[in-house]
Amino acid sequence: MRGPERTLRGAGVSIPARRHYRVPRGVLGEFVELLWLYEGYVVPHARERLLPMATMELVIDLRGSAASSRATTVAGPHSEPFVLDTSDEVAVLGVHFRAGGGFSFFDVPAGELHNVRVGLDALWGAAAPLLVEQVLAAPTPNAKFDVLERTLLARARTLERHPAVAFALRELSRPPPAPRIAAVTDAVSLSQRRFLDRFRSEVGMAPKLFARVQRFQSVVRTVHALSEVDWADIAAACGYWDQAHFIHDFRSFSGFTPAAYFQLKSEHRNHVPLPG
Repeated sequence: MRGPERTLRGAGVSIPARRHYRVPRGVLGEFVELLWLYEGYVVPHARERLLPMATMELVIDLRGSAASSRATTVAGPHSEPFVLDTSDEVAVLGVHFRAGGGFSFFDVPAGELHNVRVGLDALWGAAAPLLVEQVLAAPTPNAKFDVLERTLLARARTLERHPAVAFALRELSRPPPAPRIAAVTDAVSLSQRRFLDRFRSEVGMAPKLFARVQRFQSVVRTVHALSEVDWADIAAACGYWDQAHFIHDFRSFSGFTPAAYFQLKSEHRNHVPLPG
């Protein structure tokens, strides 16, 4: 997702963007955090790095056509960053799933989508271009959101999480200090192997890696809101053993040192402009 206003590259012209959101209600809201629509702006940089998130995203390029395989993309849960091309004017519609929420809507285990971006047609077949066609025909943002909600409800394999996975997601998403993985594993009514397989199948990564990504994201959320940073305090508050451990972990996930991220951060905390 991008910001509400960007500067036309090379022209110094401010272009107001139109952005719309919907928080789904009812059972769909248990699996989908946000529906979003951004259109009508140009990003002032050609590339940006998207930081790792333990969630899935469905993105529809509204400049595409129903026959275009590039029009719809599913981004699986990521523990690695990837680079986005932002050189063109953007018009995008998307679904931001909750952690473990995307599993219900795609016919593959979430673990197969770990660190992967794939065209929706590879997962939904002919239903993917049909969705694009219906979205493009919908005349208003709310009508487009209605199409998304109807489609997701119709495609859902299940709208229930395994109780052990639901419990683990709640525990491992708590603010620092989060419980240890062993404590969570001991508390569920599955063998360790079955629990790990089930968690990876629904969430897309092992519980330990999920907890590390969540801890990294707690740093990003905290730092993004600050104008000055005490890195030792941040490391301790977010549950790292020491500052060296914190710096190593941050760099392995983002490709930046914490200080470099702080200098480059943009309006959207997980989208980092790349120079050049």
